[in-house]
Amino acid sequence: MSEYIPVNQPLLDGNEKKYLAECIDSGWISSEGPFVERFETEMAKRFGRKHAISVTNGTAAIDAAIEALEIGPGDEVILPSFTIISCLLQIIRIGAIPVLIDSDSITWNMDVSQIEKKITKKTKAIMVVHIYGLPVDMDIILQICKNYNLLLIEDAAELIGQNYKNKPCGSFGDISTFSFYPNKHITTGEGGMILTDDDTLAEKCRELRNLCFQKGKRFVHEKLGWNLRMTNMQAAIGVAQLERLDEFIDKKRWIGTSYNTLFENLNCVQLPLNKTSYADNIYWIYGIVIEESVEFSADIAIQLLEKLGIGCRPFFYPMHQQPILRKLGFFKDESYGVAERLYKRGFYLPSGLTLTKTEIERIAEMVHKIFV
Repeated sequence: MSEYIPVNQPLLDGNEKKYLAECIDSGWISSEGPFVERFETEMAKRFGRKHAISVTNGTAAIDAAIEALEIGPGDEVILPSFTIISCLLQIIRIGAIPVLIDSDSITWNMDVSQIEKKITKKTKAIMVVHIYGLPVDMDIILQICKNYNLLLIEDAAELIGQNYKNKPCGSFGDISTFSFYPNKHITTGEGGMILTDDDTLAEKCRELRNLCFQKGKRFVHEKLGWNLRMTNMQAAIGVAQLERLDEFIDKKRWIGTSYNTLFENLNCVQLPLNKTSYADNIYWIYGIVIEESVEFSADIAIQLLEKLGIGCRPFFYPMHQQPILRKLGFFKDESYGVAERLYKRGFYLPSGLTLTKTEIERIAEMVHKIFV
């Protein structure tokens, strides 16, 4: 068998080693080091925001954002069912209520046409989660938030470097969040970032990530926080990665268009939408959805490709079907057909920045093989 092709492999051949060596040589390896502030400053500038607050991971960014926005018991937060469970964790832990929206079958993002009918007097926020490569239609979201006086949380973890109508994803929310996990467009191994233009929210997030230490009374705590601090070493890698973001985006789009060409006659699957009126696909991952005419579903396709040396990964498992959430009493009588179909029939192919033309051609050959 040819060499195994993993679903993702990060690209770390820029200034990562140089900046890490600076951390080690200087002794600045903790969150007190200079790369942390540099990374935050450069992220804020890149995404046109006033404040950037680095944290330990994308989940922590969402948790701190929800806490800083003072979402509390009984408040309702509208978000997609088709997303990762990180988006719901803090909502549930503080006693708020997640209200789910089904997906659009073409873009795979939340179906914005369903949002208004889910708004009640208890609705406090909408959480937008940009999925896989195309952004949510933000003009509609922004108008809804304005009309109903709702807070906007924007999870842009999967679309670092993507634009909505030439404005960066991550620049729309009252608070916006990023993840720097190894499969993201830029990575720090683990890590995340909170972006906002609100001075008060920014200060709250900085306090929450640092155990709510008080100025002048460091070990006297008036509030409960977390230790969510990013290390100088992580930030050093982030700075090196951010330097090459435009290059990485070009590579992602090359990967996506290469797959599109190789699969243009593969009629038994739905390919990612190439563009909308407001954005060209950035192809964070290259997903396909198996048509109903095919007898097997995504889990079988993944197994077949694994045997052929191709690493794949399933789509998100819908939140309304998550066993733990059902056990806690959420979503028991709810069904979201598009999200359910995306999970059952959808999966994604190797999409990492290290992919070569030869590897993409081999992957495409194996995909054709399992559908023959």
